[in-house]
Amino acid sequence: MAQHKQIVESYIKENKVVVFSKTYCPYCKSTKQTLDDLGAKYLAVELDKRDDGSELQAALQEISNQRTVPNTFIGQKHIGGNSDLQALLKSGELQTLLKNAGALEA
Repeated sequence: MAQHKQIVESYIKENKVVVFSKTYCPYCKSTKQTLDDLGAKYLAVELDKRDDGSELQAALQEISNQRTVPNTFIGQKHIGGNSDLQALLKSGELQTLLKNAGALEA
């Protein structure tokens, strides 16, 4: 478990934006589409494509208190799921967070 937690933490630390996702999840698709539409650079970790996906998901639960996907981090800060991301988009906060994290082209 500690090893999987380290993997998750290194993804969060080494990337401006990380979306822990599953390829078939409509909410994950929506989150990634929103980030694409804004031109944000992000890493999508597709848990259903990894042998250790369920272990990473358990580690995410430990780190963020959220087991569901998408599970998004911007600038090492836990944002939450798709509804959280869409709420930030509506308020204009998402763009600010992405800019501050250096994930948007100027």
